[in-house]
Amino acid sequence: MATLTNTDYALAANTIRGLSIDAIQAAKSGHPGLPMGMADIAAVLWLKYLKHYPANPKWVDRDRFVLSGGHGSMLLYSLLHLAGYNLPMDELKRFRQLGSQTPGHPEVGHTDGVETTTGPLGQGLSNAVGMALAERMLAARFNTDNTTFNPVDHRTFVFAGDGDLMEGVSHEACSLAGHLKLDRLILFYDNNYISIEGRTSLAYSDDPKLRFAAYGWHVLELDGHNYDDIDRVINEAIRLTGKPVCIVCNTIIGKGSPNKADTAGIHGAPLGDDEIRLTKEALGLPVDQSFFVADATRQLFAKRATTLAAIEQQWQTDFNSWLAADSARAALWQQHQNGTLPADLDSLLPTFDPAKAVATRTASGTVMNAIAPAIPFFIGGSADLAPSTMTYLKDLGDVAPGDYAGRNLRYGVREFGMCGIMNGIALHGGFRVFGATFFVFSDYCRPAIRLAALMKLPVIYVFTHDSFYVGEDGPTHEPVEQIAALRCIPGVTVYRPSDPTETAAAWAAALRNTNGPTALLLTRQNMAVIDRSTYPAAANLEKGAYTLWQNGSGTPDLTMLASGSEVELALEAAQKLNANVRVVSIPSWERFEAQSADYRNSVMDPACKKWMALEAGSSFGWQRYIGRCGETVTLDDFGASGPYKDLAKHFGFTADNVIAKAQSMLGN
Repeated sequence: MATLTNTDYALAANTIRGLSIDAIQAAKSGHPGLPMGMADIAAVLWLKYLKHYPANPKWVDRDRFVLSGGHGSMLLYSLLHLAGYNLPMDELKRFRQLGSQTPGHPEVGHTDGVETTTGPLGQGLSNAVGMALAERMLAARFNTDNTTFNPVDHRTFVFAGDGDLMEGVSHEACSLAGHLKLDRLILFYDNNYISIEGRTSLAYSDDPKLRFAAYGWHVLELDGHNYDDIDRVINEAIRLTGKPVCIVCNTIIGKGSPNKADTAGIHGAPLGDDEIRLTKEALGLPVDQSFFVADATRQLFAKRATTLAAIEQQWQTDFNSWLAADSARAALWQQHQNGTLPADLDSLLPTFDPAKAVATRTASGTVMNAIAPAIPFFIGGSADLAPSTMTYLKDLGDVAPGDYAGRNLRYGVREFGMCGIMNGIALHGGFRVFGATFFVFSDYCRPAIRLAALMKLPVIYVFTHDSFYVGEDGPTHEPVEQIAALRCIPGVTVYRPSDPTETAAAWAAALRNTNGPTALLLTRQNMAVIDRSTYPAAANLEKGAYTLWQNGSGTPDLTMLASGSEVELALEAAQKLNANVRVVSIPSWERFEAQSADYRNSVMDPACKKWMALEAGSSFGWQRYIGRCGETVTLDDFGASGPYKDLAKHFGFTADNVIAKAQSMLGN
């Protein structure tokens, strides 16, 4: 390709500006400021440096481009359209319309070329850190034969603005990225000094250069509207090693608008017909045409596409030779990329002795270490709580600064950052990732969990210390409402296993769930191991609920629904009642609701008139199963500090209390 000129870059950048303002005007809503302000940098990056291939959007060695400020989505959509992705002009004209490929904020899986769903500020940046970490970890495993070909050789580029850096998750993620020396990560910070309310100085006076230097990043600076400067600094950034790179980009928001540039008014509103006409005049675009793309602009991107096609095709040729040279390595690569689980997964699950009570968090750790050697792409860590959550993978090494061959991630006390990074790892591909913390701190994780569900990412959350049985730490650490909060996020599958054997089954179910996130809720306190030679198999957990025991046959007089630690309590009480009582273990509402109506009715007989729910958490939501007149043994307060057995008595989680409530319901 001939050397690009500043005129070429300006043509591409102004085309992006024109497409963006026209789409936003047509939609009567949107955010033109970011696309106009960052168009010059985007033009240089996409026309000269970004390695991708529109004809193969899932090419595993493509560079990842993340627009963390998803409100500026027309920047990305314009680039994707011009670059040759499957995003026709008609879709740009349908920006923000129902059913279009151009929703208000980018959505992965909805539009080819979009790497992650962004909009909630800071999360795209944390996803980018996860992508960069996954790249380094894959490289550590497969760039190992000292040949001239490395199958993993790409970068992660992310555009972020002041809103991203104000959000706390950016601190968590960028701090960890600096610590781990993720030198294939390049951040372009859009330093335009404008936020929605006005100048950023109203609420923000951080020095981003000092901030990122303190994190351990390389820090560069450029004039965001000087093509020579942009080119020089990007070229320098990709040559730097040993640290991630932050490029402070001094830009003008809404660049090109004669009357609204450098004002808060252009952040999140259409320019209006008059200002669009003046802007197009200033940019040299036809004022009487909307969605204009000059032939010369098409040619620029077509030439770049030709260059990229040759790069991708050469990679494919070298990659095929690399695979053919080592069948074992090829099989391992495919296992990582496809997430192939062992065919004998269930046989790898440990068994537990009914004579020995075990906390389900401890059982979980046993399960994880039993299956991890057979699943090489299974990785994860905790928010500085591995000894408590029992999530350390023994003898499998740590990921450390500059050393990415291990399987254990040390996130530090960064719950939100951990979950955002997990999303990035899952989006990148090549690994199945888990993250762990105390269940009460799932509140810190919730925004990232929501996006994981929206993106259908198969991440796994290990939430231990799942109820007031935490005990002495008191109500600040005793989850109550968190289980209801998780259950109401669409697409999240929650398992609260009743014993160690169900915990093993929950892990198998979580690994098989590739259509969204899974949360495992595990106890601090020891739980009796249910004797499965007497009671139904724990594999029934995958149905969400199943009849564990019934004192009689046919329609029961009373059905007790229990999850987790309360299944043991329900069994103890039910077996002392002189009535036809059914005990149902219901570890997962979501899985139960996915079963057929016939199965659900076989477990929860509609003819039964008396219902009780037992769960060491909020009663919220249980009415869907027990009705308005059902009884609950739940907790709708914040718990208390004390030994957990004392708390159980205090809050009524005793067999005597359950029996008394049941007898009252049964009339005896």
